[in-house]
Amino acid sequence: MMHVSRIHGIMECKNFYERKLTMNLKDYIASIENYPQEGITFRDISPLMADGNAYSYAIREIVQYATDKKIDMIVGPEARGFIVGCPVAFELGIGFAPVRKPGKLPREVISADYEKEYGVDTLTMHADAIKPGQRVLIVDDLLATGGTVKATIEMIEKLGGVVAGCAFLIELDDLKGREAIGDYDYKVLMHY
Repeated sequence: MMHVSRIHGIMECKNFYERKLTMNLKDYIASIENYPQEGITFRDISPLMADGNAYSYAIREIVQYATDKKIDMIVGPEARGFIVGCPVAFELGIGFAPVRKPGKLPREVISADYEKEYGVDTLTMHADAIKPGQRVLIVDDLLATGGTVKATIEMIEKLGGVVAGCAFLIELDDLKGREAIGDYDYKVLMHY
């Protein structure tokens, strides 16, 4: 026979998730005008992370997206890809592989260059982070121009991994980052 407090806990959990079904995550994004430079509106996810309900909801939305994809590994670019990707990996019970700027990973790495507004930048990941045939979900906070995700896809495929999808909290639609993803499946929780 189930203990009364256990039943109460299950009902609280059920009610908690039912309330969250209609959560508007944009209510938890701060928009900062003219940052980091004039004419740019920065979308700050800090308020979302500071609210346990909103953060949990966002993570669960990505977990739900990943569930049917038979993912073996989450890959997240620094730094906010860690903030979003690690809890997704935890919930799925799978590993997480970080993508970092040069000089930040201690073992042998592979790298990929990507274009930025004012030049070229490089990303790296450990050369043994992905095993051939592993199904990978790339998770990041933001899809803007798509340079970061394109370089990440390149490295995963160089290691023999299969990019099963990409998930982002936010997409800045005007910057056309979707074009960099090509035919890969992806999920976005908020559009600006």
